[in-house]
Amino acid sequence: MNNHSETGNSGDISAYSSADTIPGWNKELDLAFSAYRGSYTPGRVASRHKTVCEVLIPGAVVQAGISGALQRIGKQPVVGDFVVLLDQPELGSRVVVNILPRRTCFSRGAAGDGGGEQVIAANLDTIFIVTSVGKDLNLRRLERYLAVVYSSGANPVILLNKIDLADDPARLVEKIQSIAGNVPVVSLSALSEIGLDTLSPYLKPGETVALIGSSGVGKSTIINALLGEAVQKTAGIREDDQKGRHTTTVRQLFLLPNGAVLIDNPGIREIQLGDSSEGLEKAFSEIVDAARDCKFKDCTHRDEPGCAVLKAVEDGLIPEERLDSYHRLTEELIFQTKKAEIGLKRLEKEKHREIAVNIKKYKKFTGKP
Repeated sequence: MNNHSETGNSGDISAYSSADTIPGWNKELDLAFSAYRGSYTPGRVASRHKTVCEVLIPGAVVQAGISGALQRIGKQPVVGDFVVLLDQPELGSRVVVNILPRRTCFSRGAAGDGGGEQVIAANLDTIFIVTSVGKDLNLRRLERYLAVVYSSGANPVILLNKIDLADDPARLVEKIQSIAGNVPVVSLSALSEIGLDTLSPYLKPGETVALIGSSGVGKSTIINALLGEAVQKTAGIREDDQKGRHTTTVRQLFLLPNGAVLIDNPGIREIQLGDSSEGLEKAFSEIVDAARDCKFKDCTHRDEPGCAVLKAVEDGLIPEERLDSYHRLTEELIFQTKKAEIGLKRLEKEKHREIAVNIKKYKKFTGKP
């Protein structure tokens, strides 16, 4: 494969070949890149396939490998990253050699015993949390999404899609707003092109918006409707359980005609909290605010005397299910943190064990005691 070749047909970003700037590029990135000279080029990751990225550079879309040095230190570029490319004309290729500082970073808890974080996308201004009418509409799941999005540093917006299938969309919006706080809730039908204009304030030139949500909620249909063409494959939900079919398998960046950036993500039904303590506080701000009046600073809001949160529940100011959800997510966050700490300790032990083995080999080879 010739990594130096330009991509002529890559969905909507093929139109990017006539642009001389990288979407989302700013003075801070310009300053960060100023340390590089000569054969280096700035770019932005549009998609990634294992060790090869599709990257937007000024005036072109190119493919680039990921340097071995980055891979060895576990520094992996993700969609939305601004990166430094090393041109290697003698090899006919480009290589990602560094990642410029991330302004925001959307991640989730990684699966497995080690815990930790899995970075999903970077440098996002807004994240559309997409749900739809029917069985996918789950307030507890939306609370989880809000906590993770708040932790990313991006602004959350909840989209209620497929409202043409609902008898009373306004009631569903009101239901979502009961847990959304100040987060905007937008109702639309991407397939029927209802309410798409209400997304305009979030899709300004140079702004980057990612879409997250379960499979089948219509993320790809929203992308297609905004672009005015079918760049993403879509499929209906299963009739028996109303669960979506996975149609998006790779995170992909798309460019709107006005210069706004969209990032589509494969569907996820459950999302691990990871390190989202700050996001959890923002997602349950009414509980955090009430807790300031608790008698004890370390109040758990379960059965302590003088608990202002329990009093707010008793007075009907905070729904009991909201407090139950807060407790459940807090416990999960503590568990994830402990799991990550155990994973780090295990890695440290393995590292010391490997060093000890290498020292033993060295002594045996040199004959030194």
